[in-house]
Amino acid sequence: MDRVEFEALLQTQEKYLRGITSTTRFTAEMIRRIHLEWLGAIYEWAGQYRTVELAKGAFKWPPAFRVAQNMEVLEKSLLARHTPCRPGPLPDVARRMAEVHAELLLIHPFRDGNGRLARLVADLMAMQAGLPSPAYGFTGLGSKARKAKYLEAVRRGYMQDYGALADFFREAVDRRLREQGRG
Repeated sequence: MDRVEFEALLQTQEKYLRGITSTTRFTAEMIRRIHLEWLGAIYEWAGQYRTVELAKGAFKWPPAFRVAQNMEVLEKSLLARHTPCRPGPLPDVARRMAEVHAELLLIHPFRDGNGRLARLVADLMAMQAGLPSPAYGFTGLGSKARKAKYLEAVRRGYMQDYGALADFFREAVDRRLREQGRG
C-alpha cells in the first residue's frame, strides 16, 4: 500500500508542480482537491475532512468537528497572506512555508496523509517563490536525525514557535540547491 500511495503522490505532485503558477492562491478547497486526486483511487474518504478523532501518544489533534472551521481560518489568514508565495530571501520564504506547514499539520484535516500533503504544499510554495522543492533528507545517511529534527520543529510549530521549522525548510532548500550545483 505504501508503494501505491507513493506512486500516486508522485503523479499528483507532478500535476500540481506543472499547474501552479506564480499567481495561484492556495485555498482549503485546493488542499482538499489535492488530497482527493492523490488518494481518491485508493480510499473512499480521500479529499473529505476527517470525522474521526486522531491522537499520537498523549497528543490529540483538534476535534474533527472543528476541521472545516479551522481550514477556513487557515485559508483566510495564512494562506491568504502567504500564497501566492512571492520570491524573497530564503529565510523569509522558509518562514512562510513553516507557518503554513505547522498550522496545516496541527489542523490534521484528513484521516491519513497529512504530513506528505503538507510537504507537497511546502514544495508548491517553494516553487512559487522561484526555489527548488526542499530536499527533506528523510532517507539515507543522517535521515533519522533529520526526521527527528523535523518532528520536533513541527511540535514547536504547533505552539506558533516557527523558528526551528523555518530553519529546517531553509536547510532543506539549501541542500537541494547544493545538489543542483546552485548553492
